[in-house]
Order: sequence, then structure tokens, then C-alpha cells
Amino acid sequence: MALARALLTPLRAALKRLLGAWVDIRLIEPAPEALALDPAHPTLYVLAHPALSDTLLLERLCQRHGLPSAQGKRRCGSLALPACLALPPRRRRLVRRRAPHRAPFHQAFTYLAEQPDADIQLVPVSVFWGRAPGKRFGVWHLLAADSWQLTGRMRRLLSVVVNGKRVEVRFGAPLRLRDLLDERGTELANRKAARLLRVHFRRMRSRALGPDLSHRRTLIEGVVRSPEVRRTIEAQAAAENRSPQRLERRALGYAQEIASNMAYPVLRFMDGLLRRLWNRLYDGVDVRGLARVKTLAEDHTLVYVPCHRSHIDYLLLSYVLYREGLMPPHVAAGRNLDMPLIGPLLRRGGAFFMRRSFRDDPLYASVFTEYLHRLLARGHPLEYFIEGGRSRSGRMLAPRHGMLSMTLRSFRRSAAGAGTERLAFVPVYIGYERIIENASYQRELRGGKKRKETPLALLRVLGQLRQPFGRVAVNIGEPLRLAEYLDTRVPRWRDDETEPRPDWLDDTVPHLGGELARRINAAAALNPVNLVALVMLATPHHAIEAGLMTRQLALLAALQRQCPGGEHASLPDGEPADWVEQVIALNMIERRPHPLGDILVASAEQAGLLAWYRNNVLHLFAVAGLAAFAFHHQPRLTLGELHDLLAPAWPILARELFLPEAELRAPLAAMLTALARQGLLSVDGDAWQRPAELEAGEQLRLLGRQMQPSLERGYLLLSVLLERPPGSLGRDDLTRQSQQMAERLALLSGLDAPEFFDPQLFANLVESLVVTGWIWEAQERLWFDERLEQAAQRSRALFDPALRHRLQLVTGG
Repeated sequence: MALARALLTPLRAALKRLLGAWVDIRLIEPAPEALALDPAHPTLYVLAHPALSDTLLLERLCQRHGLPSAQGKRRCGSLALPACLALPPRRRRLVRRRAPHRAPFHQAFTYLAEQPDADIQLVPVSVFWGRAPGKRFGVWHLLAADSWQLTGRMRRLLSVVVNGKRVEVRFGAPLRLRDLLDERGTELANRKAARLLRVHFRRMRSRALGPDLSHRRTLIEGVVRSPEVRRTIEAQAAAENRSPQRLERRALGYAQEIASNMAYPVLRFMDGLLRRLWNRLYDGVDVRGLARVKTLAEDHTLVYVPCHRSHIDYLLLSYVLYREGLMPPHVAAGRNLDMPLIGPLLRRGGAFFMRRSFRDDPLYASVFTEYLHRLLARGHPLEYFIEGGRSRSGRMLAPRHGMLSMTLRSFRRSAAGAGTERLAFVPVYIGYERIIENASYQRELRGGKKRKETPLALLRVLGQLRQPFGRVAVNIGEPLRLAEYLDTRVPRWRDDETEPRPDWLDDTVPHLGGELARRINAAAALNPVNLVALVMLATPHHAIEAGLMTRQLALLAALQRQCPGGEHASLPDGEPADWVEQVIALNMIERRPHPLGDILVASAEQAGLLAWYRNNVLHLFAVAGLAAFAFHHQPRLTLGELHDLLAPAWPILARELFLPEAELRAPLAAMLTALARQGLLSVDGDAWQRPAELEAGEQLRLLGRQMQPSLERGYLLLSVLLERPPGSLGRDDLTRQSQQMAERLALLSGLDAPEFFDPQLFANLVESLVVTGWIWEAQERLWFDERLEQAAQRSRALFDPALRHRLQLVTGG
């Protein structure tokens, strides 16, 4: 025995050195120094299953990061416990063993029972040698990557060789054995510790590897043969007098058109490709708030709902999740992206494709709904864009209801069938300092037709890679647990489980979409470009002194810190002067030297681009802008007067900007205090008044002008509506006439801003007026009463006489 140990010791040391030279740990989570181990108690490490490679890797890792050693024994009184343990494997055998495996903590609990003041801390450690989310891969990766099956010695050796550069290590929270020991004895405590650790390791594997992905062909055939799709086939065959076999073949074609084909080699290929792309295209990707997702991923099905600003969104979130050790989601993509070369790559990266509309094809709708349900029921993370398409204006678009409705129905179906109620929406804000679609968005806002995506168009985009694009921010908002949301919103949602489309669904889906949009906006990322855009576009001629620009940027940052416009919103690093230089480097503004001080200017083209970035974050300064705008022509206001002046417009603006529609008085009071703290207002008894200093007055005017376009659009629409008697206009008429009037006003004012007269914004305004009760619709006509006229009369005090005169000329009022 001594001879064997003498021979094994140098061999083990050699293997550890070899492993250290070959292995590159890609991810350690959490950071070893964050484990907060108690040095007063012995530390034992626990692996999910016995593996020499994992043990040697852990020994080197602990040595490198100054953690308690994972090698040798730990003295616990007269006992010597191994520093690194492994849970015994659970294998099915033809012949049952006489003595079942016992968890390896029995001696530790015996020691603790004899020593009341002692304790031992266990640290569970999960080691992943590559990650395999599915089954259809290349031969080597199929054999080598970690999956849900345990690995033998030869397969583990192959895994070390093939995946040595892609190792991930996850530490669990330390587990105190003393907390598990009670009067029921050491045997029960031993089993309890093993059970807790097995649950922990299973959750870690689920978070990293995702659920076991079935063979794509098996999944497709299961969708087509499901009772729901079969009922649709039979009903359509009877209604159209067609053969059920023919419709079944069509359904099979639909499923093949839709289904993703996620493959681990492609994920690894795209990880390397995208890493090079981001390094070439951007200066970095900043990720915030992902810790909330990692906790949820252990026992929830996740549905990521990002804002949609660029085609890059499809790739960026999957890349970030993969790099951070989370399973990349299956992504709902438009069928227009299923093009040669690109489509197959996206499909193997997890994309599943959907038609823009399938309301007139019940069979396609049934197949798609069943496919989505099976992904959710098996726990696969999903990603889709609730806005539908990309935002050409930079604003958060009104959520579409289709995918949300299908998700709600699938969740209700799963909860009824299996009692599983663990699904969470994860809102994600993606912010760019510069997007690759700048030119196309401006063309489309000016009335140009959207061009079809083709591989040739992609090559044209790749030609832009030498241009600077700054940084990208990925901010995770507050997750929404669907069961808790439904319990609050619709307590009876579990009733009548046989009803496929309950009556509460039509009211709940729009509310859910609005709530998710608000949570996305609440996580907005301020960056140098959108901050500079907020200031530059508030100037009359898109020119400003460099010193005033830096002071105004500092003001915006201070207001955001004191009165955050979003719960999880973020500010950029650096100082205002650095932000200005970054925007100049991105060619979004220009600096013109002058003997009396440099001037920052934006050309007409640059101003058009900046409007898109301003709209990304305008909602964060809505209250500040409203308060400042009210003091343009009102030198002195009490809080009550200010509230009465702004309250009628607030619900409409809150809906337009996806802000919480709460009472306005409290946020206004806090904002007035913040503005006074910055020297932009002064207190006069129970009132607030404009400052006498010219510079402070100019800063207040710039802050107020941020909200001026939104207020002017609303005032213009009301002018068009009130020009005629109630019931004279329909929705489309009011939207069209308002858009035409806005375009005319922009031309007369020399305002070259296509998004100012975007017809969709006016359509949303009309909808907001209906929802908030200011107008109502009957017989396809819009009706109102004297309340709207009185509110419009009060709001006129917000606007200067020259603007009111121009609006009267334009509207003919």
C-alpha cells in the first residue's frame, strides 16, 4: 500500500501540472473571493460525481485563488476528513447491491454530534467541460461535451482534451452542516445533506445545459400528432372537403419550416465568431443585472423579452447569456431572416421562424402554438420581441399581443396538466452608442420603402465594420413571475381549465405587454450619445457652447442619480467632457474651434440620427422635462398649480413613453426639490420660481425643451380634433390630418425631423385618449365633451403665444 501511494503521488502531481498547462477556465462563478468562507471552521468541497479531472482542477483553482486547500485531509478532532468529496453515483444495476451507497458525510455528522461547539462548511462545486444543449452534434463534441448523462473515464479523458479551453466552474453557497443536525440523529442529517446537494447540482446543470433537447425530427412529429393539431386537421378537412393526410403533410411542412435545430458546434462557432465581431465592431459590451436571472434560471422557465432596436439584438443576447454561463434561448425570428446561408446558421443557433401573420391560416397557427407550448413545457428558455419589429424611431413600440397570448395559454395549460407554475419573463434593455441601421432608419422615416433582407444586404453591412460603433449595454430589468402576476391581476386564472381561451385573456394580455414594456424602459442605459442627443436637440439650431454642453450633461446625470427615471437605469462611466469626446469620435457631432470658446454643432443629417438615440431614453427625464417646461412662461408656480397644469397630459404621456401611470404629485415634488438643489429653481414660500441667473435659466430651458415635441404633438392633435364638432372624425381621419398638420408645421418652422410627424405616434395618441377616457368611439366616430375642451384650454398656458399662433394658422383655427 505504501509503495502504491509512493508511486501515485508523483503521478498525480504530474497530471495536475499537465492539466494546469492545458486547461483554460472560461468562467468562475461567483468569484472565489466572494464565497465568504469562515476561516474558523473546516471547509470541505463536494463534487457532483467522482472525477479525477474535476478534483485536480479544483485543487489548482483553490491554490491559485487563496481558498482553503482541496487536497489531502482536514483535521476535525480525532477525525481526518478528505478535503474534497464526491456524491456517490446513482446507477441502475440488474442486481441490487447488498449495501447501498451512503452519502460521505456520516463521519462529519458523528463528529458534530460529539462536539456541540464545532461546525463544518461544505462548498458544492460544479465543473462543466463544454456544454451540450442538444443531441445532434459532430462526433467528437457529442462524445466530449458535458450533457445530462454521466461520463465514463474514457469519455472524460476525451472531454478534457477537446474542451480543455472551455471549462466553467460554479461554486455554490457554503452549507453549514450544523444547521442540518437535530435530535433525529446523524443518519437523517446525512441523507438530508445529500438530498440538498443533489438538488443544487441538478439546478446548476439545468441552468448551464438547459433541459435535455429531443431529436428535432421526434419533436416535429410530436407536434403534428398532438391532439390539438389533429383536431385542427380534422376540422379543416371537414370544412374544406380535403384529405386529412394531405393536411397532415402540410402541417409537417409547417413544423419543419418553424422548428429550430440548435446544435452545440454551431453555438461554439458563433461564440467565437461573435466575440471577434464585437471586438471589431464595438469597444465592449456592458452587462448589468444578470445575477437576478441566474437565480431564476435554476427553477424557472425563462422568457426573455428584449427591446428591438437592431438586427444585432438577435445575436447579442444569446452571446451574452452563453458567455455568462446561461443556456442560450430559442429565439423567435421573422421568416424574412430564413434566407440562404443566414437562415440555416440562425436555425442551428437556436432561432425558430414565424410568419408575420397567420390569422387566416388556422393550421399554421395550431402548429406554431403547439411547437411553442412544447418548448415552454420542457423548460427551454425562449426569447422574442414583444414590439414585433425593430423601432425606426428609437422609442419603445406598443407591444404586440400574439406571442404573449400564446405564452399565457401555454403556461395555463402546463399549470393545469402538471401543476408547474414556474415561468418568468425577463425584460432586457439593449442600448447602442451607434447602430448599423442608422441610414436605413432615416430613409424609412422619410417615407422610403423597407428593403428586403438578403445575403447581399448583409455583405453591405459587413462593409461598415471599419467604422466606430462605441459600446453596447445589456441591462436586465426586474423579472416578472407569471404565476404571481396572474394571482394579483386575475385571481380566477386557474378556474375552468378546459376553456382554451378564457374571457380574461383579452384584457390581461395588453396589460401584461404594457407592464413588460415599462420594465424594459425602467432598465434603460444612458450612454454618451443619447445624453448628448438630449441636450443638442433641445437647442434651436443644433449648436451649443462646449462649456454649456458639459454643464448640462452633468445636470442630467445629477438628476438621474437623485430622481431615477427607471429602477434599474444606468449611467455611463467617465465625466461629461469624456462623453462629448466619445460622441465626436463616433462622428455624431462636430467641434468647431472659436476664440471665445469651442462650439459643438450637429448637421441636419446628424440631428436626424441623434433623434433616434434621444428617443431611447427620453422617458427617463419625462418628469424633469415637464416640470422645467411648465416654467417657460410661468415664472412662479405652487406644487398644486403645477400639478393641475400637467395632470391632464400625464396619463397620455405615461402611455406614450411606457412609464408607471401613478399619481404625478409625488414625483413632481421630488423633482422640484432636485431642481432647486441644482440651482435651477428657487423657493418662495410655498411656491417655486425661475432663477434670476442667466446660465441657470438657460439650463432650465434646455431641460424643458426635451419634452416640447411630445407636448406639441398632443396639442396639435387636440387642436385638429376640437376644431370640429364631436363625432365628425374617425380614428384614421384624425391620425392622417394630425400627421399632415405636423409635417406642415415642421416645414414652416424649419424643423427637419421626420419622427416629429410619424403617423404611428399620432395613432398611439388617439388610442391613449380613448383608453384614458378623454374621448370615446361610437359608430366609428370619435366623441368628446366639455371636459376635453377645458383641459385643452388649461394646457395652452404651457405654450408660448408664437407657437399657439402658428398652430392656429396651420389648423385653420
